Amino acid sequence: MWGDESVTFLVGRRTVPQIWQLLHGLDAVHGLYYLFMHVVLAVHPGEVVLRLPSVFGAAATAGLVAALGVRLVRPRVGLWAGLLYAVTPLTGHYAQEGRSYALVAAGVAAATLLLVRTVEGRSRRGWWWYGGVLAVTSLLHELVVLVLCAHALTLALMRVPRAVWLGWGRAAGLVGAVLLPLVWVSQEQSGQVGWLVTPGWDQAGLLVRDFVVAPDGVVFWVAVALMVLGLWAGRLAAVALPLLVLPPALLIAVSQIRPLYHERYVLYALAGAPLLAAAGADRLAAALAHLWLKQARRSSLGCGSAPKGRGAPPRERLMSRPMSGSAAGRDQPRRRRRQSTTHPGPSRGALGTLTGVLAVALAFVQCLPLYRQDRSPAHRPENLGAVAARAARDIRPGDPVLFLPSNWRLTALTYPKAFRKARDIALRESGPRSGTLSGIETTPEELRHKLAGVDRIWVVGQSRLLSSGLLPANPTERVKLAVVEEQFIARERYVSGRVTFLLYVRRPAVSASAAVAASSAEVSSSSRDRS
Repeated sequence: MWGDESVTFLVGRRTVPQIWQLLHGLDAVHGLYYLFMHVVLAVHPGEVVLRLPSVFGAAATAGLVAALGVRLVRPRVGLWAGLLYAVTPLTGHYAQEGRSYALVAAGVAAATLLLVRTVEGRSRRGWWWYGGVLAVTSLLHELVVLVLCAHALTLALMRVPRAVWLGWGRAAGLVGAVLLPLVWVSQEQSGQVGWLVTPGWDQAGLLVRDFVVAPDGVVFWVAVALMVLGLWAGRLAAVALPLLVLPPALLIAVSQIRPLYHERYVLYALAGAPLLAAAGADRLAAALAHLWLKQARRSSLGCGSAPKGRGAPPRERLMSRPMSGSAAGRDQPRRRRRQSTTHPGPSRGALGTLTGVLAVALAFVQCLPLYRQDRSPAHRPENLGAVAARAARDIRPGDPVLFLPSNWRLTALTYPKAFRKARDIALRESGPRSGTLSGIETTPEELRHKLAGVDRIWVVGQSRLLSSGLLPANPTERVKLAVVEEQFIARERYVSGRVTFLLYVRRPAVSASAAVAASSAEVSSSSRDRS
């Protein structure tokens, strides 16, 4: 697991009261997902089970995208669109991650399909289903609310009557009413997304490449050309284009004032890309079939007609005369057979469908290196399992361990067997008991005295913090960093992305009494600084 997955794993394994207590101060936006994962992980807590809901969510989304293509155009468009969604590398990336984004994409695709069905069927009950599905999906992640803008533009492009607007307005009001309490609580926890930066044109370009079936090369440009051709696909374009463009564009625009953008927050918009590409491929196939049909008719007419007039041979003039009834009757089956060869039949339609499937298979083969790279542990921001394996090998019984900052205690909480021999020297109260994610740590003064009595200590820390020399804002974190840098020397180092695992041993020149005296002086200095 990497960091975010470990949060899902830890919170999902807590009791429902403990989860509810945590959501008051942290991650309220993922509250429904954590409760859902509490049920899932009760079956078997492990990495595979952790990721299975995302696998099923991605598979369901592919099927729902296919259903949209079938309903809006024809079956082969649905087949191509569903396969294109399934082989897009971004789909595979979030299908193997223990977070909510693949499930969110499935919910939005289901709501979009319900919207199309309700508009066509003019059923009042359909609006309640649409609003209910979208409300539950919004509780999985609140930025799903942007899809309401996309659906509103779809209705405008379809020029639906006033009654449809009224039904959709009631469903949208239901979504807003359900989501409002979550938005209110999440505003108080906005510091959790303080790491996000203002997106620029480079992020927008990266999103475009991520949404296409291949990020570069011939497949990329062919897919883009097909998507452009799919803009003339009528109803499908009215559904797919707003879904593809509007949520990312709105989030990027809002993020110019307050950064909130990340590609995973608008993963659900990806469904519009394969729909447009499949519709464009269908229009291209229809145009090629039409050209072939015209050419076949011209060839048939050219082969079946003979020169007439004064200079024609007697036999040809004889054949150009009207036939008698019996001769015409004998020739009709032949003419019917000739005409039947000029129209594309079911076999030719199946051949076109199979050609599209083979084209998707070729795109899949070209993207195989990307899939393999994405599934390697090194592709994640960090590999907590590798860090834990190193800790299990190197830590001696009773060795003290520091987590810098404290949220990297997730490594030990996620893989507790690897740290069972270690002593968490800074922890005062555990996370489940304190209602926090990684627990409450001791005071800076007490931590200094504890560190003064040890000769070696392991540190699981943020790589950038340990190498930059910047001082953290939290007083306890500042004490950790100051003591290990001033009184200890780094001996062993293992780096996995954002996490570094180090062994520090005390400097030979620093005796135990000098270390205690230095710690006392640092305590008084720290007290003056806080004053």
